[in-house]
Amino acid sequence: MDKRNFAFDKINFILIAVGMAIVILGFILMSGGGSDESVFDADIFSVRRIKVAPVICFIGFISIVYAIIRKPKDLW
Repeated sequence: MDKRNFAFDKINFILIAVGMAIVILGFILMSGGGSDESVFDADIFSVRRIKVAPVICFIGFISIVYAIIRKPKDLW
């Protein structure tokens, strides 16, 4: 069986999966209860939701972009 040159190799797919897991973790950190008309919940303005979770999502998206751009070693 001859070896074909695909755009992605195993490492690319692993990096994409890890990046997606990081993004999902960031969205999980952003989630939680909210305020309604009768009760105000100050937790919607917590550091975890406002600063930490978006940074984690951004890191995940950057790692996905890197995994897509990364060229396999045996290509070309």
